[in-house]
Amino acid sequence: MHSVMNKRGLIKFSLSVWCLCISLMTYAQYGKYVDPKIGSEGLGRVFIGPSAPFGMVKPGPDCTCKPNSGWLPMPEVVTGFAQVHVSGTGGGPKYGNILVQPYCGGPDMESHEAKREYENIELGYYNTRFQENGIQTELTTSDRCSFYQFTYPKESKRSLRVDAGFFLGENPVPDAREAQQFVGSEIEIVSDTEVRGYSRIRGGWNNGRAYTVYFYAVADKPFTKTLTWKDKFSSLTENAQCDEGKKTGAVISWGEESTESTVKLKIGISFLSSLKAQENVRKEIPHWDFRQQLEKVRLQWEKLLGRIELGKGATEVQKRMFYTALYHTLIMPVDRTGENPLWTDNAPYYDDFYAIWDTYRTSSPLITILSPQRETDIVNALINIYKRDGYMPDARSGNANGRTQGGSNAEVVIADALVKGLKGIDYELALKAMLKDATVPPGGNEEQEGRGGLLEYNRLGYVPFGIDRAGNRTVEYAYNDYNIATVAKMLGKNDIYKEYIRKADNWKNLWRDNYEYDGVKGFIMPRSASGEWLDDLPFGHSKVQHPTFRYTPVTNESPWYAPWWGTFFYEGISWEYSLSIPHDVPALIEKSGGNEAFRNRLDTFFDKGYYNVNNEPSFLTPCLYHWIGRPDLSSARIKQIITRNYNDTPGGLPGNDDSGAMSSWLAFHMMGLYPNAGQPYYLIHSPLVSEYTIRLTNGNSLHVVAKKLSEKNCNIQHVSLNGKELHRAWINHDELSQGGELIIEMGNKPSDWGTEELPPVKM
Repeated sequence: MHSVMNKRGLIKFSLSVWCLCISLMTYAQYGKYVDPKIGSEGLGRVFIGPSAPFGMVKPGPDCTCKPNSGWLPMPEVVTGFAQVHVSGTGGGPKYGNILVQPYCGGPDMESHEAKREYENIELGYYNTRFQENGIQTELTTSDRCSFYQFTYPKESKRSLRVDAGFFLGENPVPDAREAQQFVGSEIEIVSDTEVRGYSRIRGGWNNGRAYTVYFYAVADKPFTKTLTWKDKFSSLTENAQCDEGKKTGAVISWGEESTESTVKLKIGISFLSSLKAQENVRKEIPHWDFRQQLEKVRLQWEKLLGRIELGKGATEVQKRMFYTALYHTLIMPVDRTGENPLWTDNAPYYDDFYAIWDTYRTSSPLITILSPQRETDIVNALINIYKRDGYMPDARSGNANGRTQGGSNAEVVIADALVKGLKGIDYELALKAMLKDATVPPGGNEEQEGRGGLLEYNRLGYVPFGIDRAGNRTVEYAYNDYNIATVAKMLGKNDIYKEYIRKADNWKNLWRDNYEYDGVKGFIMPRSASGEWLDDLPFGHSKVQHPTFRYTPVTNESPWYAPWWGTFFYEGISWEYSLSIPHDVPALIEKSGGNEAFRNRLDTFFDKGYYNVNNEPSFLTPCLYHWIGRPDLSSARIKQIITRNYNDTPGGLPGNDDSGAMSSWLAFHMMGLYPNAGQPYYLIHSPLVSEYTIRLTNGNSLHVVAKKLSEKNCNIQHVSLNGKELHRAWINHDELSQGGELIIEMGNKPSDWGTEELPPVKM
């Protein structure tokens, strides 16, 4: 019997070793190319710490209370490590909750900021050592838990500060716009290895209601001494500080060791309770093997990263850029299923849509390819938010809707899911949610949800000047209405379809045909409620002098004293938004004066510097040459844009990553396939890699080969799909889903491929 048990144990051990080897081999295949530092400096603002796919917990170093991701490059000091962050976002910060700070010394309440000797940042892993005290900090994560490994130098007093009152974006001005504000906190030493508590914060980027982050921390070694504090040490106890609207914290110590020693700490996070945070720890990380957890989270990533395999011809730089782009696309929004304190529901729940205005164009379509079930869950979460809160969000964070930047863009996400055949979604209920956006004003808080200026839009067919963001709201509402029409048509709601396909033309009501600028005619321009075109806009509120300033297609801001939030176009100029009609490019071409005039318009847009690479409304614009039968010009522009603005360095993103928007844009263009969100096709242009395979979750694979691709051979000559000549410069989602082989023959000169059969027109 003993011999049998030994054999079983040996087999079990061998299997464990084999699994670990397979894990390491798999990681070496894809994960080694993920560099979380790409886009961390400059404008990118990506999160550099470890994260699971769509992980709720994102632990990482906080160097100040200001940056949204918490991190700054060396030599900035590190304040500690918070457990919840966002990635790539602009505007005001959010989160930065539950800070831990290792230090050497006795129980003292002071901050022990320290400089880093080095940083090692990899997929699922962060490691640093501090100059002042020699402490090495390693961290990895699960979906809802952080896992720390602190290595203290020999003969040091091993201590850890737990700050439940820390958060990002603190501002001394009460209720300062987009700043987070402290509400309350609590902390308790539960046993000689356990600490729990919470932090309650409100405000932030979405100016949202209070949210509470509960935590449960457990160490692998018993504490030798504990101390808790409240309100800058006005109250000191050994075990607990209750919530009195003051910041609280604790210091825990493990005494002194004569040799170098390691202390491990697991921190579970929950938005329901500290007991749920404890459950998250026990469920997700029931062991103390740091390496095992690291490999587990890396395997989670490998399953997703491996859905697209670049061929041998891809360079190391291309692989780093591509797989990092996939990684950044897949860390937000955040899966908080079962963690919403506002309602009890087992349905999928996602938070940190930061914001759909940024992500619907490329992030959602890429998730649909890589993980259609995940995108299904995200769509269902949007519908569930409508059921419970009354509106689907355009942005949401901390369990609160907030910051509609233009349209009600959840409509695009739903339409995109339907036209691409995602199952398990109640599209009838989704249509009701979409129609509420289009018919019911949001009751005064037009930043929070719904459509601002809705009554005027429905009455006039446009949003008149005098209402914030009148220009882009009109353009986006028309696109949103098109998506409503799409869903209605596919559900057999013909009356609704007819009404909203008509409204999809409302952008034309702000199109000023005879306005000329820089040799180009026709622009989206301000118009009054009485129908007058406005060349001069009010400058201030004087009723005597009536000062004005001249508005042109390049005006991008109001007078210095006017809030940027209320400009005619949000984060853009007329040049950009006058090209942002993704649902009806043929009508846009007609309005611009035909094919030649439209080509001149595009050439002027790019050559004169009106194109803004980091502005989402311009995402589709480089591909618009497709609609005049010149996909070669689209390819040339895309290659030029990427070459000038993207690379594999910490400054390698040209703007805020915006929850993966910039990264997913790059990934699609590297593949030579680009989505037009809400519509069931992908435009084909010259890829930047010569070979790749998309492994679909339905068991099919699409193998794409760009034959003879080189720096000179960058023009498409012929395309075939599964052996049949493909004359059109796009493929449908159904064709992609069926898999097979897409062969792209490259040459050094433009050809007549894609010049005759133009991309689909609106439904």
